[in-house]
Amino acid sequence: MTDISDPNDWLQQTCIFRGLSPDKLKSVTQIAQWQRFPKGEMIFQQGDEATGFYVIKTGRVKVFKLSVNGKEQILNIFGSGDEFAEVPALDGKCFPASAATLETSELLFFPRIAFIHLLYQSPDIAINMLISFSQHLRHFAGLIEDLSFKDVHQRLAAYILNLTQSHSHSNHAFDHSNKIVILDLTKSQLASSLGTIPATLSRAFYRLSSEGMIAMNDAQIEILDCDRLQKLSQFLE
Repeated sequence: MTDISDPNDWLQQTCIFRGLSPDKLKSVTQIAQWQRFPKGEMIFQQGDEATGFYVIKTGRVKVFKLSVNGKEQILNIFGSGDEFAEVPALDGKCFPASAATLETSELLFFPRIAFIHLLYQSPDIAINMLISFSQHLRHFAGLIEDLSFKDVHQRLAAYILNLTQSHSHSNHAFDHSNKIVILDLTKSQLASSLGTIPATLSRAFYRLSSEGMIAMNDAQIEILDCDRLQKLSQFLE
């Protein structure tokens, strides 16, 4: 871990630090610490003391919970520019979930006490954090709705459609000419994200394929009937 002293353009593009003046951004970077984690590394575990929060420079991180029998439920997946673990870092309570890297990742760690002092000096950061909290809350509301009211094949349909939107700016971009997307998770990780097990996920893929909505080729998915996928993803039991 090392302190960083120069403002970074990418940090200004993140939700909670967007629009900061150079002087305020310098104050932010002075308390931040670089941390690098290899693929598959635990960042923190549920119940650990929350001593701060993180912003992702590069890589991807999953935040998840484990049941008593070891079943994993992925709550969210964060990528470059995203922040996570802000709530426990601010309320002083333990981390309510665990976090681990999906690939080699560089993170900026913001110590809790130093960051709270910074919030008193920069209320505009606090406003940005409220926006970030609102986005996280919307995500969790959608997750609860999906897990409560939708079958696995419906959740899978929504996930495939989301790939065409949320990754349109990344290497997993949606090709509008031939409607092909690339899965950005392993089948096991995707099952955990959709609240199921790999065997059930495989049956959901088979159903969408056999009904002519998609065609599979390993991690590559060709969307054959976008309208039917859309209707399926929005239907509530």
